[in-house]
Amino acid sequence: MTEHTTPLLDVTDLQVELITARGVVRAVDGVSFTVHRGETVTLIGESGSGKSTTAMGVLRLLPDGLAVLSGSVRIAGRDVVADPGVAHAVRGRTVSLIPQDPMTALSPVHTIGRQLGDALRLRHPELSRTQARARGVELLAQVHITKPETRWKAYPHQFSGGMLQRILIAIALAGEPELLVADEPTSALDATVQASILDLLMELQERTGIGMLMITHDLGVARLVSDRIHVMKDGRFVESGPAEQIVARPAAPYTRELLSAVPRLGAWDEGEPVRQGAAS
Repeated sequence: MTEHTTPLLDVTDLQVELITARGVVRAVDGVSFTVHRGETVTLIGESGSGKSTTAMGVLRLLPDGLAVLSGSVRIAGRDVVADPGVAHAVRGRTVSLIPQDPMTALSPVHTIGRQLGDALRLRHPELSRTQARARGVELLAQVHITKPETRWKAYPHQFSGGMLQRILIAIALAGEPELLVADEPTSALDATVQASILDLLMELQERTGIGMLMITHDLGVARLVSDRIHVMKDGRFVESGPAEQIVARPAAPYTRELLSAVPRLGAWDEGEPVRQGAAS
């Protein structure tokens, strides 16, 4: 990647104001960042910091009557703030979303094949049902769903959370996007499954060169997958830089507080007896 490469995502001075019963709230206050092909940029912060609102603003998925956007958001060179119609043209094609909760993101009354097939035909309307199924089975295999040909007619309730997250990634990839927006893609999963999903995303990125915007509150996740990190608080970036720099040499007090909040395993003395009542 060179400095002269056009970013897949170029956000400049993005502001998002939400209209609430108590008045107007500026949820995102002038953030700027880019995502290039083959890199992962992560927005990290506590709940309510504005990171998911930023992602939904980038995709123009906030309700028009309740959210006012200003600034510039260029996806593959096209500004979705200046022209809301651009968002409809690029979503599911140039850019795809991996939503937060795999247990609620899929329709419970439609099969996995129906939902994946619809995503495929959105990108390629000319596909027949047979062709869509063949391509869908390939995508399920790519995200490591075992025996994918037997899962086509299964319903979401027949899968675990980790398997559903893999299916959501397959649906996101159905549009052959250049950019993935992953909104807390592992927050609802246990640690072992979380690691496998992150491995899968990095494997897909290495193979396809896709760019990723990752949203997370987990500094451990950010450290593993990110090229660059933007630390967010109260709708603003308080610190930005390469992932290793942010983790090893944080400059902002808020970033240091986030780091200090990460659980660490202490020393364990195998020979020390457990005191009665210690676990109560």
